[in-house]
Amino acid sequence: MLNCAVIMGRLTADPELRTTASNISFVRFSVAVDRSYQRPGAERQTDFINVVAWRQTADFVSKYFRKGQMIAVQGSIQTGSYEDKQGNRRNTFEIVADNVSFCGSKAESGGAASADRYPTPAAQPASYQNSGSEDFSDIAAAEDDLPF
Repeated sequence: MLNCAVIMGRLTADPELRTTASNISFVRFSVAVDRSYQRPGAERQTDFINVVAWRQTADFVSKYFRKGQMIAVQGSIQTGSYEDKQGNRRNTFEIVADNVSFCGSKAESGGAASADRYPTPAAQPASYQNSGSEDFSDIAAAEDDLPF
């Protein structure tokens, strides 16, 4: 079985880092992804895809990414459902990020003004890959394996 999703688009808002009751960091964000096909005479369609990142990946995203910036996300699709206030069953899906990367040019990220906010390649990797699974029992071990 294979569950792999790769998207590239622009962040719709600044990512906001949060923590669970057991002090695990996470961030939820939405990525605007243009569809590759455009009907003649019609506007290009855009999909808004929800993403969640955990632990070190969440820290990386919240520290280095801002609204409007290009981001590439690789992960797996997670589905769920809930009942709304009217009693209707709603289905949800999101990508659980395993790897996030910077995309686009430095000028798109804000040029010289962003030099203080965004790392140089020597200071920070261009992407971050999550080394842990979603099993929270190995959190202490995963923190010892930080790549930076």
